[in-house]
Parts: sequence; C-alpha cells; structure tokens
Amino acid sequence: MALMLAITGGTGFVGGHTIHAALARGHKVLALARKPQPPREGVGWVPGHLADEAALDLLTARADAVIHIAGVTNAPDRAGFEQGNILGTAYVRRAAQGRPLVHVSSLSAREPQLSTYGWSKLMGEQIARGAAGPVATLRPPAVYGPGDREFLELMRTARSGFIPMPRGSLTSMVYGADLGEALVALAEELSGPARSEGQIYEINDGNHGYTPAQVADAIGAAIGRRVRAVPVSAATLRLAAMGDTAWAKLKGTQPRLTRDRAGYMAHPDWSSNSAALLALNIWQPRTGLMAGMAETARSYRAQGLLP
Repeated sequence: MALMLAITGGTGFVGGHTIHAALARGHKVLALARKPQPPREGVGWVPGHLADEAALDLLTARADAVIHIAGVTNAPDRAGFEQGNILGTAYVRRAAQGRPLVHVSSLSAREPQLSTYGWSKLMGEQIARGAAGPVATLRPPAVYGPGDREFLELMRTARSGFIPMPRGSLTSMVYGADLGEALVALAEELSGPARSEGQIYEINDGNHGYTPAQVADAIGAAIGRRVRAVPVSAATLRLAAMGDTAWAKLKGTQPRLTRDRAGYMAHPDWSSNSAALLALNIWQPRTGLMAGMAETARSYRAQGLLP
C-alpha cells in the first residue's frame, strides 16, 4: 500500500536517503524544509522548522505516518540539545496526533551519562514513546555514505596514511542508504495490521562492531592508500576538544570536536545488536563496510571533494 510519509530532517544526509527509499518503494513524501528546495517528483516541500506549529500541522495533515529524523548532533550548550532533540521531538509528537511515528534516536542514548547529546536523545525517546499512536524508535550507530560530511574529513585526513581513532574502541556502522530503507520499512510496519510498536531497535550493517584497524583498512582501500589507525586516549581527546573549542571561539565558529563529543567518542563499546529489527523480517542490510566506503569515496571524487 502506498503511503504519504511526513519527514522531518529531509534536507539532511539521512533524510535524503530516506526520501530516496520512500520514493523507490512507491510512497509519496511531505518534507519539512527551512530553505526553499528545488521541485522533486513525489515530494512536497513544507516551509518551516520544528518549532513552527503551523508548519508541522501542515506537514502531518495528509500523512499516513511520520518519520522524525531532524535533530541536533552538535551544540554549544545544553540548551541547544534540549531545543533540538527534546522540545523538537515534543513538537513532532503533538503534530503526529496518533499517526504512526518512527523516531530516529542515536546509539548514544544507550549511555546517557557520557554526553549531553546522548542524554538529550534518551529524553527524546521517552517523549516519543508517549505519543498517542504506534511508535518505533531506531538507534543508529555511526552512519556514513554519499552526502555525509564527517567521513569526508576522515578520508581527507587518511590521505596522510594515518587516522586518529579512540583507543580500543568497537564501533558499529550502517550505510546511509540502508538506514533510509530501514526507516521507511518501520513506517510501513507501524502502518500495517500486524504492527510491532513501542520498541527501541538498534541497527548495523550485519557486523556488530568494527575495530579501529578494520575501519582504517576500509578507508584505505577506498582511497587507494595504506592507512593506519593511531590510537587516541580519552585524555588526549579531551585536550583536543579544549583546543578545538578555544580555536573556534577565536574564529567565531562552531567547534567540530567539543568536550561533549569527546565524552562519547572515548567510550570503548559502541557495538550494536540488530537482532530485534531483523526479527521483524522487514529489512536486511545491503552494504558492508568495504563496499560502502568505496562507494562513499567514489561519490566524493565525483563531486571534486576528494582527489
């Protein structure tokens, strides 16, 4: 059955892959956008933002289900995370008005004591679960793929032959296109007669976790270089975050590595268990790390972003 899906965060990296997956599966999309967007077949752009009640009502009025992706991954203070990840979710929950709601959280919510970001995502989960209709929460791990900027910087750094990575860490990964397909599949599941609701799902690419050496090998193969992972301690991460924050303040910009980010990056175990999601029989990962990194590097080269 074709659905009308209301999507927040549709202009972002994960949102773009989700819209593509929705259209490929025969659905129509209504997507919230702060700035004017070029016309796209099957997509209706709704001007506005999460705190715009009228825009959210317009976004959801004709929707069969809502996929809430928009959120904040980096903020200068606690208030920024509260506004983007807690209040933003509350606004979407109100606008959903009993419609099926797929809420995108983060694996960081599993360890809320490590960062304000993780805490805010956990609070967002609790708000989403109070919705009037069926709800499913997905906790993605590290997400990469064409359109992502974080791994672009990592690949640029890797051209030196080295990439700094947290010491002794284990990290799950998921390809952006696969994540988009999973979100649409969950919206379909919640909209069906045999829906599984109220669950928190983890997701990965079929491997529960990669070592720094495995990530470095995949990036190296993608860029055609031998790359070595250089282990970085938690203390070094914190010092680097202090330096980046001070430098950004001098430039009047937002630091990329904040103390909050350093807090969860230093955690040794970001492995994930996708068994509950796979048990629904609605989704399977298509892209492993080697193939995904290769495709990501090709997309960067095609845009002139990587040699």
